[in-house]
Amino acid sequence: MGQLVAAEARKAGDAVGVVITRHTDASLSVEQLSEKLRGHDVAIDFTVGEAVLKNIEACARAGVSLVEGTTGWKQHESQAKQILAEHSGAMVYGANFSIGVNLFYRIVKQASALFAAVDGFAPFIEEAHHNRKRDAPSGTALKLRDLMSEHLGPEIPTSSTRAGYIPGTHRDGFDSEADQVLLTHTARSRQGFASGAVLAAHWIVGRTGVFEFGDVIEEILAADKIRRTL
Repeated sequence: MGQLVAAEARKAGDAVGVVITRHTDASLSVEQLSEKLRGHDVAIDFTVGEAVLKNIEACARAGVSLVEGTTGWKQHESQAKQILAEHSGAMVYGANFSIGVNLFYRIVKQASALFAAVDGFAPFIEEAHHNRKRDAPSGTALKLRDLMSEHLGPEIPTSSTRAGYIPGTHRDGFDSEADQVLLTHTARSRQGFASGAVLAAHWIVGRTGVFEFGDVIEEILAADKIRRTL
């Protein structure tokens, strides 16, 4: 992901000041990492869940806004928000930085409301990723489950597959005795995640606080709606 993010940033006209990997810099203390980050506008993190709190603290101390694309750390969310509040930091995080997925969230939420109004349809989620992805279900699947649960209750069966080189597939289904409705998002590559992260990096500059990537998408959609009414 690091190379893709750097390529997308340069394509957008941004300068990439430093690249930090968990292989070369895992032994750095928070203070050392913060020093390497100081002077930059935004950091983009796609590493591993166990490194997220350290990276958040380093960015907060350095006064660098953070785009957090790593999953598998939500159990530490309250601690992360506390660190950022103490340092007046800024972060955008999300289970998935694909713009397509974030529009897919809205489709699934609306579909769930429709199916909740009728009897006989059982909801389910299926997700599949490459065999190197550690967390299961994926953060995206958990987000989809939350959205569906708002209308259909908490019991949404969710299955996960980890195999080969699958970049990411999510299916939301509504099954009845008579028929089945299936909504599917398939990632063709990781480029969509990188471009969404760069978009979020531009958005977070000059802000303070903790935001979800959905907030970025909502602002874009709202701005487009205003333009179309003018």
